[in-house]
Amino acid sequence: MDQWVDFFSMWEHNEGLMNVSCSAIFNGTRDNSMTENLDILEAIGAESDKMGVDRRFNLAIIMQESKGCVRAQTTSSPGEDVTNPGLMQTHDGLGTCAGTENRTTPCGPVMIRQMVKDGVQGTAGGDGLKQCWDTSPGSGAAQYYAAARMYNSGAIDGSGDLGAGCCTHCYASDVANRLTGWVNATSPCTLDNDS
Repeated sequence: MDQWVDFFSMWEHNEGLMNVSCSAIFNGTRDNSMTENLDILEAIGAESDKMGVDRRFNLAIIMQESKGCVRAQTTSSPGEDVTNPGLMQTHDGLGTCAGTENRTTPCGPVMIRQMVKDGVQGTAGGDGLKQCWDTSPGSGAAQYYAAARMYNSGAIDGSGDLGAGCCTHCYASDVANRLTGWVNATSPCTLDNDS
């Protein structure tokens, strides 16, 4: 973890991407306002500190899941009847500012906090970062990378290889790179290229 960037540097490096991520990813969706970004920053601090989850890990997951777009579209887990809404694409979470017609503008601080809470504390349907970290193997940075893989896929492959199993094979690698300062470069991981 000594190679990770500090939280506020990480935030500053990612804020530029957050400012344009909604329109870039979700075709014309209104981008985050400065107030919405500040609400994300506040929610990360509050929920991370409350649950004992490193703020940098929380931000890395937000950037991996939605690039920080408060109006990120709700997705569905492959082969399951599970929705993944919000900044952290949570397991049947309550927090979202994505609508079917016009995505909610502005996305208020209560809903932004709910999105981050769902991702950190978990939901009735699935684990959050806290539960994944508490049950992941290893220690130090390795424990966080394992927790990231569990957050993405629900489990770690029986081999222990964080690039094996279902879902996004490069997830743990990409999160690790985000924690060391990567923002918007091409992922160096090639495990998902043939998927």
